[in-house]
Amino acid sequence: MRRLLLALALLLFAGPALADDKPLNTLVADYEAYALADDPITAGGEGDRAALSRLPDVSPTADAARTKALKTFQARLATIDVTGLSEDARLNRAFLAWTLDRQMRSLAFDEARMPFNSDGGFHATLGYLAATTPVRSAADARAWIDRLNTIPAYYAANIANARRGVTSGFTQPRSTNDQVLARAKEMLAAPVETDVLLNPLQALPASIPASEQAALRAQAAAIVRDRVRPAQRDFVAFLETEYLPASRKSLAARSLPDGERYYGWLASDHTTTTLTPDEIHAAGLAEVARIRAEMAGVIAETGFKGDFRAFLAMLRSDPRFYATSREDLLEKASRIAKRIDDKLPGWFATLPRLTYGVRPVPTDVEANYTTGRYFSGSPAQGVAGGYMVNTAKLDQRPLYELPALTLHEAVPGHHLQIALSQELQGVPAFRRNAGVTAFTEGWGLYAEKLGGEMGVYQDPYERFGRLSYEMWRACRLVADTGIHWKGWSLDEARACFTDNTALSPLNIEVELARYVSWPGQALAYKVGEMKIVQLRTRAQAKLGDRFDIRSFHDAVLLAGPLPLDLLDNRIDLWVATTRAK
Repeated sequence: MRRLLLALALLLFAGPALADDKPLNTLVADYEAYALADDPITAGGEGDRAALSRLPDVSPTADAARTKALKTFQARLATIDVTGLSEDARLNRAFLAWTLDRQMRSLAFDEARMPFNSDGGFHATLGYLAATTPVRSAADARAWIDRLNTIPAYYAANIANARRGVTSGFTQPRSTNDQVLARAKEMLAAPVETDVLLNPLQALPASIPASEQAALRAQAAAIVRDRVRPAQRDFVAFLETEYLPASRKSLAARSLPDGERYYGWLASDHTTTTLTPDEIHAAGLAEVARIRAEMAGVIAETGFKGDFRAFLAMLRSDPRFYATSREDLLEKASRIAKRIDDKLPGWFATLPRLTYGVRPVPTDVEANYTTGRYFSGSPAQGVAGGYMVNTAKLDQRPLYELPALTLHEAVPGHHLQIALSQELQGVPAFRRNAGVTAFTEGWGLYAEKLGGEMGVYQDPYERFGRLSYEMWRACRLVADTGIHWKGWSLDEARACFTDNTALSPLNIEVELARYVSWPGQALAYKVGEMKIVQLRTRAQAKLGDRFDIRSFHDAVLLAGPLPLDLLDNRIDLWVATTRAK
Protein backbone atom coordinates (compact mmCIF):
# COMPACT_ATOMS: atom_id res chain seq x y z
CA MET A 1 0.00 0.00 0.00
CA ARG A 2 2.82 2.40 0.90
CA ARG A 3 4.48 1.85 -2.49
CA LEU A 4 1.17 2.48 -4.25
CA LEU A 5 0.69 5.74 -2.35
CA LEU A 6 4.24 6.78 -3.16
CA ALA A 7 3.75 6.10 -6.84
CA LEU A 8 0.49 8.03 -6.85
CA ALA A 9 2.00 10.98 -4.99
CA LEU A 10 4.98 11.17 -7.32
CA LEU A 11 2.68 11.02 -10.32
CA LEU A 12 0.51 13.80 -8.93
CA PHE A 13 3.47 15.93 -7.92
CA ALA A 14 5.62 15.51 -11.00
CA GLY A 15 2.98 15.28 -13.69
CA PRO A 16 3.75 13.56 -17.01
CA ALA A 17 7.33 12.50 -17.53
CA LEU A 18 7.55 14.46 -20.75
CA ALA A 19 5.74 17.55 -19.53
CA ASP A 20 6.04 20.54 -21.82
CA ASP A 21 5.14 23.71 -19.94
CA LYS A 22 6.65 26.19 -22.41
CA PRO A 23 3.46 27.14 -24.29
CA LEU A 24 1.60 27.74 -21.03
CA ASN A 25 4.51 29.64 -19.50
CA THR A 26 4.58 31.90 -22.54
CA LEU A 27 0.85 32.46 -22.29
CA VAL A 28 1.08 33.24 -18.56
CA ALA A 29 3.90 35.71 -19.18
CA ASP A 30 1.91 37.40 -21.93
CA TYR A 31 -1.19 37.60 -19.72
CA GLU A 32 0.76 39.04 -16.81
CA ALA A 33 2.37 41.68 -19.00
CA TYR A 34 -1.08 42.62 -20.30
CA ALA A 35 -2.66 42.67 -16.83
CA LEU A 36 0.04 44.87 -15.31
CA ALA A 37 -0.08 47.27 -18.26
CA ASP A 38 -3.85 47.47 -17.79
CA ASP A 39 -3.70 47.98 -14.00
CA PRO A 40 -1.26 50.72 -13.00
CA ILE A 41 -2.20 50.45 -9.32
CA THR A 42 -1.09 46.83 -9.06
CA ALA A 43 1.88 47.46 -11.37
CA GLY A 44 3.05 50.32 -9.17
CA GLY A 45 2.91 48.08 -6.11
CA GLU A 46 4.99 45.52 -8.01
CA GLY A 47 7.73 48.09 -8.57
CA ASP A 48 6.82 49.57 -11.98
CA ARG A 49 7.88 53.19 -11.46
CA ALA A 50 6.20 54.47 -14.62
CA ALA A 51 2.83 53.07 -13.48
CA LEU A 52 2.91 55.26 -10.37
CA SER A 53 1.92 58.28 -12.47
CA ARG A 54 -1.26 56.70 -13.89
CA LEU A 55 -4.77 55.63 -12.88
CA PRO A 56 -6.80 52.86 -14.53
CA ASP A 57 -8.75 53.51 -17.71
CA VAL A 58 -12.37 52.68 -16.82
CA SER A 59 -14.01 53.81 -20.05
CA PRO A 60 -16.30 51.58 -22.15
CA THR A 61 -13.66 51.71 -24.90
CA ALA A 62 -11.10 50.25 -22.50
CA ASP A 63 -13.58 47.59 -21.38
CA ALA A 64 -14.22 46.62 -25.00
CA ALA A 65 -10.47 46.26 -25.51
CA ARG A 66 -10.27 44.15 -22.36
CA THR A 67 -13.01 41.86 -23.60
CA LYS A 68 -11.21 41.38 -26.89
CA ALA A 69 -7.88 40.69 -25.19
CA LEU A 70 -9.38 38.24 -22.70
CA LYS A 71 -11.14 36.31 -25.47
CA THR A 72 -7.79 35.96 -27.21
CA PHE A 73 -6.19 34.62 -24.04
CA GLN A 74 -9.08 32.18 -23.56
CA ALA A 75 -8.68 30.90 -27.11
CA ARG A 76 -4.94 30.40 -26.62
CA LEU A 77 -5.51 28.63 -23.30
CA ALA A 78 -8.02 26.25 -24.90
CA THR A 79 -5.29 24.92 -27.19
CA ILE A 80 -3.10 23.81 -24.29
CA ASP A 81 -3.87 20.25 -23.18
CA VAL A 82 -3.72 19.79 -19.41
CA THR A 83 -2.40 16.24 -19.75
CA GLY A 84 0.88 17.55 -21.16
CA LEU A 85 1.65 19.76 -18.17
CA SER A 86 3.57 19.45 -14.92
CA GLU A 87 1.62 19.77 -11.69
CA ASP A 88 2.64 23.42 -11.17
CA ALA A 89 1.63 24.23 -14.72
CA ARG A 90 -1.70 22.48 -14.26
CA LEU A 91 -2.44 24.74 -11.33
CA ASN A 92 -1.43 27.80 -13.35
CA ARG A 93 -3.65 26.69 -16.22
CA ALA A 94 -6.67 26.07 -13.98
CA PHE A 95 -6.19 29.35 -12.15
CA LEU A 96 -5.79 31.31 -15.37
CA ALA A 97 -8.96 29.74 -16.79
CA TRP A 98 -10.85 30.75 -13.64
CA THR A 99 -9.39 34.27 -13.74
CA LEU A 100 -10.27 34.87 -17.37
CA ASP A 101 -13.79 33.53 -16.87
CA ARG A 102 -14.57 35.78 -13.90
CA GLN A 103 -13.18 38.86 -15.67
CA MET A 104 -15.27 38.13 -18.74
CA ARG A 105 -18.41 37.68 -16.65
CA SER A 106 -17.82 40.95 -14.81
CA LEU A 107 -17.38 42.77 -18.09
CA ALA A 108 -20.48 41.10 -19.53
CA PHE A 109 -22.56 42.43 -16.61
CA ASP A 110 -20.96 45.86 -17.14
CA GLU A 111 -20.28 46.26 -13.42
CA ALA A 112 -18.48 49.54 -14.14
CA ARG A 113 -21.94 51.12 -14.16
CA MET A 114 -21.94 50.92 -10.34
CA PRO A 115 -18.55 52.47 -9.43
CA PHE A 116 -19.18 53.08 -5.73
CA ASN A 117 -20.84 51.65 -2.64
CA SER A 118 -21.29 52.60 1.01
CA ASP A 119 -17.87 51.17 1.80
CA GLY A 120 -15.90 52.99 -0.89
CA GLY A 121 -15.52 53.29 -4.62
CA PHE A 122 -13.37 55.03 -7.18
CA HIS A 123 -13.22 58.25 -5.13
CA ALA A 124 -12.14 56.36 -1.99
CA THR A 125 -9.44 54.51 -3.95
CA LEU A 126 -7.57 57.78 -4.30
CA GLY A 127 -7.36 58.19 -0.53
CA TYR A 128 -6.06 54.63 -0.20
CA LEU A 129 -3.37 55.37 -2.77
CA ALA A 130 -2.37 58.50 -0.88
CA ALA A 131 -1.99 56.45 2.29
CA THR A 132 0.10 53.70 0.69
CA THR A 133 2.31 55.48 -1.86
CA PRO A 134 5.81 56.22 -0.56
CA VAL A 135 7.78 59.17 -1.94
CA ARG A 136 11.53 58.65 -1.58
CA SER A 137 12.85 60.79 -4.42
CA ALA A 138 12.03 63.77 -6.60
CA ALA A 139 10.99 61.29 -9.34
CA ASP A 140 8.50 59.70 -6.93
CA ALA A 141 7.11 63.12 -6.07
CA ARG A 142 6.69 64.06 -9.71
CA ALA A 143 4.99 60.71 -10.39
CA TRP A 144 2.47 61.44 -7.63
CA ILE A 145 1.86 64.90 -9.08
CA ASP A 146 1.33 63.36 -12.51
CA ARG A 147 -1.17 60.95 -10.95
CA LEU A 148 -2.98 63.89 -9.33
CA ASN A 149 -3.30 65.45 -12.77
CA THR A 150 -5.14 62.35 -14.04
CA ILE A 151 -7.81 62.52 -11.31
CA PRO A 152 -10.24 64.83 -13.17
CA ALA A 153 -10.40 62.44 -16.13
CA TYR A 154 -10.79 59.52 -13.69
CA TYR A 155 -13.75 61.24 -12.05
CA ALA A 156 -15.31 62.07 -15.40
CA ALA A 157 -15.02 58.50 -16.66
CA ASN A 158 -16.57 57.04 -13.51
CA ILE A 159 -19.39 59.59 -13.59
CA ALA A 160 -20.04 58.62 -17.21
CA ASN A 161 -20.18 54.97 -16.17
CA ALA A 162 -22.63 55.73 -13.36
CA ARG A 163 -24.71 57.79 -15.79
CA ARG A 164 -24.90 54.69 -17.99
CA GLY A 165 -26.17 52.89 -14.91
CA VAL A 166 -28.90 55.50 -14.53
CA THR A 167 -29.96 55.03 -18.14
CA SER A 168 -30.06 51.24 -17.82
CA GLY A 169 -31.55 51.04 -14.32
CA PHE A 170 -28.38 49.54 -12.82
CA THR A 171 -28.05 51.75 -9.72
CA GLN A 172 -27.54 51.61 -5.97
CA PRO A 173 -30.54 52.07 -3.62
CA ARG A 174 -31.29 55.44 -2.04
CA SER A 175 -29.87 54.53 1.38
CA THR A 176 -26.47 53.85 -0.19
CA ASN A 177 -26.56 56.95 -2.36
CA ASP A 178 -27.30 59.22 0.58
CA GLN A 179 -24.14 57.93 2.27
CA VAL A 180 -22.03 58.32 -0.86
CA LEU A 181 -23.29 61.87 -1.32
CA ALA A 182 -22.54 62.80 2.28
CA ARG A 183 -18.99 61.47 1.94
CA ALA A 184 -18.50 63.26 -1.40
CA LYS A 185 -19.62 66.54 0.17
CA GLU A 186 -17.17 66.07 3.04
CA MET A 187 -14.32 65.52 0.60
CA LEU A 188 -15.31 68.61 -1.36
CA ALA A 189 -15.54 70.77 1.76
CA ALA A 190 -12.16 69.77 3.18
CA PRO A 191 -9.56 72.57 3.15
CA VAL A 192 -7.11 72.06 0.31
CA GLU A 193 -4.13 72.32 2.65
CA THR A 194 -5.38 69.31 4.68
CA ASP A 195 -6.49 67.17 1.74
CA VAL A 196 -5.30 63.55 2.04
CA LEU A 197 -4.12 63.69 -1.57
CA LEU A 198 -1.25 65.91 -0.43
CA ASN A 199 -0.06 63.50 2.26
CA PRO A 200 2.58 61.70 0.15
CA LEU A 201 4.44 65.02 -0.21
CA GLN A 202 4.38 66.03 3.45
CA ALA A 203 7.61 64.28 4.47
CA LEU A 204 9.89 64.50 1.46
CA PRO A 205 13.44 63.10 1.64
CA ALA A 206 16.32 65.41 2.53
CA SER A 207 17.91 64.66 -0.84
CA ILE A 208 15.39 67.08 -2.39
CA PRO A 209 16.43 70.70 -1.78
CA ALA A 210 14.07 72.69 0.43
CA SER A 211 13.17 75.09 -2.36
CA GLU A 212 12.24 72.18 -4.66
CA GLN A 213 10.21 70.57 -1.89
CA ALA A 214 8.20 73.76 -1.49
CA ALA A 215 7.66 73.98 -5.24
CA LEU A 216 6.45 70.37 -5.44
CA ARG A 217 3.98 70.88 -2.59
CA ALA A 218 2.73 74.11 -4.10
CA GLN A 219 2.24 72.44 -7.47
CA ALA A 220 0.28 69.57 -5.89
CA ALA A 221 -1.89 71.94 -3.86
CA ALA A 222 -2.67 73.94 -7.01
CA ILE A 223 -3.76 70.77 -8.81
CA VAL A 224 -6.05 69.80 -5.95
CA ARG A 225 -7.50 73.30 -5.77
CA ASP A 226 -7.86 74.04 -9.48
CA ARG A 227 -8.48 70.61 -11.01
CA VAL A 228 -9.49 68.02 -8.40
CA ARG A 229 -11.98 70.20 -6.52
CA PRO A 230 -13.97 71.01 -9.71
CA ALA A 231 -14.08 67.28 -10.50
CA GLN A 232 -15.36 66.56 -7.00
CA ARG A 233 -17.91 69.34 -7.41
CA ASP A 234 -19.13 67.73 -10.63
CA PHE A 235 -19.49 64.41 -8.79
CA VAL A 236 -21.60 65.97 -6.04
CA ALA A 237 -23.81 67.70 -8.62
CA PHE A 238 -24.25 64.45 -10.55
CA LEU A 239 -25.25 62.58 -7.41
CA GLU A 240 -27.73 65.23 -6.34
CA THR A 241 -29.40 65.93 -9.68
CA GLU A 242 -29.14 62.65 -11.60
CA TYR A 243 -28.20 59.66 -9.48
CA LEU A 244 -30.31 60.08 -6.35
CA PRO A 245 -33.55 60.48 -8.31
CA ALA A 246 -32.70 57.29 -10.21
CA SER A 247 -31.96 55.22 -7.08
CA ARG A 248 -33.34 51.71 -7.36
CA LYS A 249 -36.51 51.22 -5.32
CA SER A 250 -35.60 47.84 -3.85
CA LEU A 251 -32.61 46.91 -1.72
CA ALA A 252 -32.31 43.61 -3.56
CA ALA A 253 -29.75 43.07 -6.31
CA ARG A 254 -32.24 40.56 -7.67
CA SER A 255 -34.45 43.53 -8.60
CA LEU A 256 -31.81 44.91 -11.00
CA PRO A 257 -32.12 44.25 -14.73
CA ASP A 258 -31.17 40.57 -15.15
CA GLY A 259 -30.77 40.68 -11.37
CA GLU A 260 -31.56 37.03 -10.66
CA ARG A 261 -28.74 35.85 -12.88
CA TYR A 262 -26.49 38.65 -11.64
CA TYR A 263 -26.86 37.85 -7.93
CA GLY A 264 -26.51 34.14 -8.63
CA TRP A 265 -23.20 34.89 -10.31
CA LEU A 266 -22.10 37.17 -7.46
CA ALA A 267 -22.77 34.40 -4.95
CA SER A 268 -20.79 31.94 -7.05
CA ASP A 269 -17.97 34.39 -7.77
CA HIS A 270 -17.41 35.55 -4.19
CA THR A 271 -17.59 32.04 -2.73
CA THR A 272 -15.83 30.36 -5.71
CA THR A 273 -18.39 27.54 -5.41
CA THR A 274 -21.51 26.34 -7.20
CA LEU A 275 -23.66 26.91 -4.10
CA THR A 276 -26.98 28.58 -4.85
CA PRO A 277 -28.28 31.53 -2.79
CA ASP A 278 -30.85 29.21 -1.19
CA GLU A 279 -28.16 26.69 -0.21
CA ILE A 280 -25.99 29.46 1.24
CA HIS A 281 -28.95 30.81 3.21
CA ALA A 282 -29.66 27.36 4.68
CA ALA A 283 -25.98 26.92 5.62
CA GLY A 284 -26.07 30.26 7.39
CA LEU A 285 -29.10 29.30 9.46
CA ALA A 286 -27.41 26.04 10.48
CA GLU A 287 -24.25 27.86 11.54
CA VAL A 288 -26.28 30.39 13.55
CA ALA A 289 -27.85 27.55 15.54
CA ARG A 290 -24.50 25.82 16.13
CA ILE A 291 -22.66 28.94 17.26
CA ARG A 292 -25.54 30.03 19.50
CA ALA A 293 -25.20 26.75 21.42
CA GLU A 294 -21.47 27.39 21.92
CA MET A 295 -22.22 30.91 23.14
CA ALA A 296 -24.50 29.54 25.84
CA GLY A 297 -21.65 27.43 27.16
CA VAL A 298 -19.27 30.39 27.34
CA ILE A 299 -21.86 32.57 29.11
CA ALA A 300 -22.22 29.83 31.72
CA GLU A 301 -18.45 30.02 32.33
CA THR A 302 -18.74 33.69 33.31
CA GLY A 303 -21.31 32.94 36.00
CA PHE A 304 -23.76 35.46 34.56
CA LYS A 305 -27.29 34.73 35.81
CA GLY A 306 -29.44 36.57 33.26
CA ASP A 307 -30.62 35.49 29.80
CA PHE A 308 -28.84 35.99 26.49
CA ARG A 309 -30.25 39.46 25.85
CA ALA A 310 -29.31 40.58 29.34
CA PHE A 311 -25.76 39.31 28.80
CA LEU A 312 -25.48 41.29 25.56
CA ALA A 313 -26.85 44.39 27.29
CA MET A 314 -24.22 44.01 30.01
CA LEU A 315 -21.43 43.66 27.44
CA ARG A 316 -22.60 46.76 25.59
CA SER A 317 -22.80 48.94 28.70
CA ASP A 318 -20.06 47.85 31.12
CA PRO A 319 -17.23 50.43 30.95
CA ARG A 320 -14.54 47.81 31.70
CA PHE A 321 -14.99 46.53 28.14
CA TYR A 322 -14.18 49.84 26.43
CA ALA A 323 -11.03 51.89 25.84
CA THR A 324 -10.79 55.34 27.42
CA SER A 325 -9.03 57.08 24.51
CA ARG A 326 -8.03 56.58 20.89
CA GLU A 327 -4.44 55.98 21.94
CA ASP A 328 -5.57 53.49 24.57
CA LEU A 329 -7.38 51.44 21.92
CA LEU A 330 -4.36 51.51 19.59
CA GLU A 331 -2.03 50.46 22.41
CA LYS A 332 -4.28 47.56 23.37
CA ALA A 333 -4.48 46.42 19.75
CA SER A 334 -0.70 46.66 19.46
CA ARG A 335 -0.18 44.64 22.65
CA ILE A 336 -2.47 41.88 21.39
CA ALA A 337 -0.68 41.89 18.03
CA LYS A 338 2.71 41.35 19.69
CA ARG A 339 1.26 38.65 21.92
CA ILE A 340 0.17 36.80 18.79
CA ASP A 341 3.53 37.40 17.06
CA ASP A 342 5.16 35.60 19.98
CA LYS A 343 3.16 32.44 19.26
CA LEU A 344 3.41 32.28 15.46
CA PRO A 345 6.51 30.04 15.04
CA GLY A 346 4.78 27.21 16.87
CA TRP A 347 1.96 27.21 14.35
CA PHE A 348 3.59 28.29 11.07
CA ALA A 349 6.69 26.83 9.44
CA THR A 350 6.98 29.76 7.03
CA LEU A 351 6.56 33.38 8.10
CA PRO A 352 6.72 36.51 5.91
CA ARG A 353 9.67 38.89 5.99
CA LEU A 354 7.43 41.94 5.54
CA THR A 355 6.40 43.55 8.80
CA TYR A 356 3.15 45.32 9.63
CA GLY A 357 2.10 48.31 11.68
CA VAL A 358 -0.93 49.06 13.85
CA ARG A 359 -2.48 52.28 12.55
CA PRO A 360 -5.64 54.31 13.11
CA VAL A 361 -8.24 54.47 10.36
CA PRO A 362 -7.87 57.95 8.77
CA THR A 363 -10.18 60.43 10.43
CA ASP A 364 -11.63 61.56 7.11
CA VAL A 365 -13.27 58.15 6.54
CA GLU A 366 -13.66 56.72 10.04
CA ALA A 367 -17.33 57.69 10.55
CA ASN A 368 -18.70 55.13 8.07
CA TYR A 369 -15.75 52.75 8.16
CA THR A 370 -15.61 49.22 9.51
CA THR A 371 -14.07 48.45 12.91
CA GLY A 372 -10.81 47.32 11.38
CA ARG A 373 -9.17 46.50 8.09
CA TYR A 374 -5.88 45.47 6.54
CA PHE A 375 -3.92 47.61 4.09
CA SER A 376 -1.54 45.55 1.98
CA GLY A 377 2.11 46.50 2.10
CA SER A 378 4.54 46.32 -0.80
CA PRO A 379 7.90 44.56 -0.50
CA ALA A 380 8.91 46.13 -3.83
CA GLN A 381 8.17 49.66 -2.60
CA GLY A 382 9.33 49.11 0.97
CA VAL A 383 5.89 49.64 2.51
CA ALA A 384 4.84 47.63 5.57
CA GLY A 385 1.38 46.14 5.86
CA GLY A 386 -1.13 48.06 7.94
CA TYR A 387 -3.55 46.73 10.56
CA MET A 388 -6.08 49.58 10.58
CA VAL A 389 -8.06 50.13 13.81
CA ASN A 390 -11.07 52.44 13.88
CA THR A 391 -10.55 54.67 16.91
CA ALA A 392 -13.73 56.74 16.50
CA LYS A 393 -16.79 56.27 18.77
CA LEU A 394 -14.98 54.28 21.43
CA ASP A 395 -18.22 53.22 23.11
CA GLN A 396 -18.90 51.13 19.98
CA ARG A 397 -15.47 49.37 19.94
CA PRO A 398 -15.60 46.71 22.68
CA LEU A 399 -12.30 45.32 23.87
CA TYR A 400 -13.59 41.75 24.13
CA GLU A 401 -13.75 41.72 20.31
CA LEU A 402 -10.25 43.13 19.84
CA PRO A 403 -8.31 39.81 19.93
CA ALA A 404 -10.52 38.32 17.20
CA LEU A 405 -10.22 41.50 15.12
CA THR A 406 -6.42 41.45 15.47
CA LEU A 407 -6.16 37.77 14.58
CA HIS A 408 -8.24 38.39 11.44
CA GLU A 409 -6.75 41.63 10.13
CA ALA A 410 -3.12 41.27 11.25
CA VAL A 411 -1.65 37.85 12.14
CA PRO A 412 -2.11 35.06 11.47
CA GLY A 413 -4.88 36.50 9.30
CA HIS A 414 -4.60 38.95 6.42
CA HIS A 415 -1.08 40.24 6.93
CA LEU A 416 0.51 36.83 7.26
CA GLN A 417 -1.44 35.37 4.34
CA ILE A 418 -1.08 38.33 1.97
CA ALA A 419 2.56 39.08 2.79
CA LEU A 420 3.49 35.43 2.27
CA SER A 421 1.71 35.50 -1.06
CA GLN A 422 3.56 38.66 -2.11
CA GLU A 423 6.90 37.01 -1.28
CA LEU A 424 6.32 33.70 -3.06
CA GLN A 425 9.01 32.69 -5.54
CA GLY A 426 8.14 30.84 -8.72
CA VAL A 427 4.44 31.72 -8.48
CA PRO A 428 3.11 33.97 -11.25
CA ALA A 429 2.12 37.50 -10.21
CA PHE A 430 -1.44 37.04 -11.43
CA ARG A 431 -1.84 34.34 -8.76
CA ARG A 432 0.04 36.15 -6.02
CA ASN A 433 -2.09 39.27 -6.46
CA ALA A 434 -5.41 37.54 -7.13
CA GLY A 435 -8.47 38.79 -5.29
CA VAL A 436 -9.98 35.48 -4.19
CA THR A 437 -12.26 36.69 -1.41
CA ALA A 438 -13.36 33.23 -0.28
CA PHE A 439 -9.73 32.32 0.33
CA THR A 440 -8.45 35.55 1.88
CA GLU A 441 -11.48 36.23 4.06
CA GLY A 442 -12.03 32.56 4.76
CA TRP A 443 -8.44 32.44 6.01
CA GLY A 444 -9.04 35.56 8.13
CA LEU A 445 -12.02 33.93 9.84
CA TYR A 446 -10.11 30.66 10.24
CA ALA A 447 -7.35 32.69 11.95
CA GLU A 448 -9.89 33.91 14.51
CA LYS A 449 -10.81 30.30 15.33
CA LEU A 450 -7.14 29.24 15.36
CA GLY A 451 -6.52 31.92 17.99
CA GLY A 452 -8.37 29.74 20.49
CA GLU A 453 -5.93 26.88 19.94
CA MET A 454 -3.01 29.31 20.11
CA GLY A 455 -4.11 30.55 23.52
CA VAL A 456 -4.75 34.13 22.42
CA TYR A 457 -8.12 34.55 24.17
CA GLN A 458 -7.49 35.18 27.85
CA ASP A 459 -10.96 34.98 29.39
CA PRO A 460 -14.53 33.89 28.59
CA TYR A 461 -15.46 37.39 27.46
CA GLU A 462 -12.80 37.38 24.75
CA ARG A 463 -13.89 33.86 23.73
CA PHE A 464 -17.45 35.14 23.54
CA GLY A 465 -16.19 38.03 21.42
CA ARG A 466 -14.66 35.48 19.05
CA LEU A 467 -17.93 33.56 18.86
CA SER A 468 -19.79 36.82 18.32
CA TYR A 469 -17.51 37.55 15.37
CA GLU A 470 -18.11 34.06 13.97
CA MET A 471 -21.85 34.54 14.45
CA TRP A 472 -21.53 37.86 12.62
CA ARG A 473 -20.17 36.02 9.57
CA ALA A 474 -22.84 33.32 9.82
CA CYS A 475 -25.49 36.04 9.94
CA ARG A 476 -23.91 37.51 6.82
CA LEU A 477 -24.91 34.37 4.93
CA VAL A 478 -28.45 34.79 6.18
CA ALA A 479 -28.70 38.57 5.73
CA ASP A 480 -27.00 38.95 2.34
CA THR A 481 -29.09 36.24 0.72
CA GLY A 482 -32.12 37.46 2.66
CA ILE A 483 -31.78 41.01 1.30
CA HIS A 484 -30.69 40.28 -2.24
CA TRP A 485 -32.42 36.98 -2.98
CA LYS A 486 -35.45 36.76 -0.68
CA GLY A 487 -36.33 40.46 -0.70
CA TRP A 488 -35.94 41.07 3.03
CA SER A 489 -36.23 44.48 4.63
CA LEU A 490 -33.38 45.91 6.69
CA ASP A 491 -35.32 45.12 9.86
CA GLU A 492 -35.52 41.44 8.87
CA ALA A 493 -31.81 41.34 8.08
CA ARG A 494 -30.89 43.27 11.23
CA ALA A 495 -32.63 40.78 13.50
CA CYS A 496 -30.00 38.07 13.03
CA PHE A 497 -27.28 40.40 14.33
CA THR A 498 -29.20 42.04 17.17
CA ASP A 499 -30.59 38.70 18.40
CA ASN A 500 -27.39 36.65 18.18
CA THR A 501 -24.25 38.83 18.29
CA ALA A 502 -22.61 41.27 20.66
CA LEU A 503 -21.87 43.70 17.82
CA SER A 504 -22.52 47.31 18.72
CA PRO A 505 -25.51 49.04 17.10
CA LEU A 506 -23.16 51.27 15.07
CA ASN A 507 -21.21 48.31 13.70
CA ILE A 508 -24.41 46.51 12.77
CA GLU A 509 -25.68 49.51 10.81
CA VAL A 510 -22.35 50.00 9.02
CA GLU A 511 -22.32 46.31 8.13
CA LEU A 512 -25.91 46.29 6.87
CA ALA A 513 -25.17 49.29 4.66
CA ARG A 514 -22.19 47.41 3.26
CA TYR A 515 -24.21 44.29 2.46
CA VAL A 516 -26.88 46.32 0.70
CA SER A 517 -24.40 48.13 -1.52
CA TRP A 518 -21.90 45.30 -2.12
CA PRO A 519 -24.03 42.21 -2.80
CA GLY A 520 -22.44 38.80 -2.45
CA GLN A 521 -19.10 39.86 -0.96
CA ALA A 522 -20.20 39.06 2.60
CA LEU A 523 -20.86 35.44 1.63
CA ALA A 524 -17.18 34.67 1.10
CA TYR A 525 -16.02 34.71 4.74
CA LYS A 526 -17.96 31.85 6.28
CA VAL A 527 -18.01 29.71 3.14
CA GLY A 528 -14.21 30.00 2.86
CA GLU A 529 -13.63 29.34 6.57
CA MET A 530 -15.89 26.27 6.56
CA LYS A 531 -13.92 24.86 3.61
CA ILE A 532 -10.54 25.36 5.35
CA VAL A 533 -11.86 23.74 8.54
CA GLN A 534 -13.29 20.87 6.48
CA LEU A 535 -9.97 20.34 4.70
CA ARG A 536 -8.04 20.37 7.98
CA THR A 537 -10.46 17.87 9.56
CA ARG A 538 -10.21 15.61 6.53
CA ALA A 539 -6.41 15.81 6.48
CA GLN A 540 -6.18 15.02 10.21
CA ALA A 541 -8.45 12.00 9.78
CA LYS A 542 -6.34 10.64 6.92
CA LEU A 543 -2.92 11.37 8.43
CA GLY A 544 -3.53 10.68 12.11
CA ASP A 545 -0.35 11.16 14.12
CA ARG A 546 1.49 12.25 10.98
CA PHE A 547 -0.60 15.39 10.67
CA ASP A 548 1.52 18.47 11.35
CA ILE A 549 -0.31 21.78 11.72
CA ARG A 550 2.69 23.85 10.58
CA SER A 551 2.98 21.82 7.37
CA PHE A 552 -0.78 22.00 6.81
CA HIS A 553 -0.67 25.79 7.03
CA ASP A 554 2.19 25.83 4.52
CA ALA A 555 0.11 23.68 2.19
CA VAL A 556 -2.80 26.11 2.44
CA LEU A 557 -0.81 29.33 2.11
CA LEU A 558 2.25 28.73 -0.05
CA ALA A 559 0.49 28.60 -3.40
CA GLY A 560 -1.13 32.00 -2.94
CA PRO A 561 -4.88 32.58 -2.77
CA LEU A 562 -6.82 29.82 -4.54
CA PRO A 563 -10.44 29.23 -5.51
CA LEU A 564 -11.83 26.66 -3.09
CA ASP A 565 -11.95 23.75 -5.53
CA LEU A 566 -8.28 24.25 -6.39
CA LEU A 567 -7.44 24.51 -2.68
CA ASP A 568 -9.29 21.23 -2.14
CA ASN A 569 -7.15 19.57 -4.83
CA ARG A 570 -3.95 21.02 -3.37
CA ILE A 571 -4.66 19.66 0.12
CA ASP A 572 -5.50 16.23 -1.31
CA LEU A 573 -2.10 16.26 -3.03
CA TRP A 574 -0.38 17.32 0.19
CA VAL A 575 -2.08 14.49 2.10
CA ALA A 576 -1.07 11.97 -0.55
CA THR A 577 2.57 13.06 -0.61
CA THR A 578 2.71 13.16 3.21
CA ARG A 579 1.32 9.62 3.47
CA ALA A 580 3.78 8.41 0.85
CA LYS A 581 6.89 9.69 2.63
